[in-house]
Amino acid sequence: MEEETFITIISIVGISVSLLIIMAVTLIAFFHHTKKKIIEKEQEKATLKIEHQKKILQTSIAIQEQERNRIAQDLHDAISAKLNVVSLTTHVLLIDKTINEKQKTALEQILDITTNTLESARKIAHDLMPPILDKFGLKPALEELFEEFTIHTTIDIEHNVEELPRLTKTNQLHFFRIIQELINNSIRHGKANEIAIYMEEDNTGFILHYQDNGIGFNVESIKKKPGIGIQNIKSRAKILNGKLAIESTENSGSKFIIRCKYLEVPISKN
Repeated sequence: MEEETFITIISIVGISVSLLIIMAVTLIAFFHHTKKKIIEKEQEKATLKIEHQKKILQTSIAIQEQERNRIAQDLHDAISAKLNVVSLTTHVLLIDKTINEKQKTALEQILDITTNTLESARKIAHDLMPPILDKFGLKPALEELFEEFTIHTTIDIEHNVEELPRLTKTNQLHFFRIIQELINNSIRHGKANEIAIYMEEDNTGFILHYQDNGIGFNVESIKKKPGIGIQNIKSRAKILNGKLAIESTENSGSKFIIRCKYLEVPISKN
């Protein structure tokens, strides 16, 4: 009798322990599932937040580009057109044989100022919205940009750039603006006279290597309080699904590396 009671107690204890184990496992599985769902929801929120920020960024930069385009058009249609009229009128007055030397000198000065202003307006309009980018693509536009800088400044640019046909026209413009801003920063702030620009491309994306021999800067200070130029570069790199790395020390030049991933990776053909 006692043996049967003992066996019964053991059975009850065994069942109770089994039930406790099952409950514990169920609770652990429930908490694990709940935690997984919470993490998934947080990740989803973070993704949506990033996408929302990206859309805001894209809209902001698109508005900037529209304004650049408008100003470039105004320079061409209004200012340049009126200056051309002044230039033509001055030429007509200069061939008038009744004018004296003093009048001729004044007209020549007006013509010289008008010609220089026209060239400046053309250059500003070109910088604001390079027509060659839309007509001929990224590589010719960049090569023309490099030539413009080397002609009008003391900068020497060594480069090896590619076409990047997988980028949309809008993203090619973002890439163009990044290089344009980097060169401007090297000249204005870095006081550089040598720049090297190289690109590497594969099926997944591309890498831009940019380096100058300027005075350099403190990278930590730039990270804490970036200027408008650096902010624009970061923003456009982000739109290109890229990451910006900066290396620089004072009096030792600067190096910028931008790694961009294509949003869609092509399937390799075997």
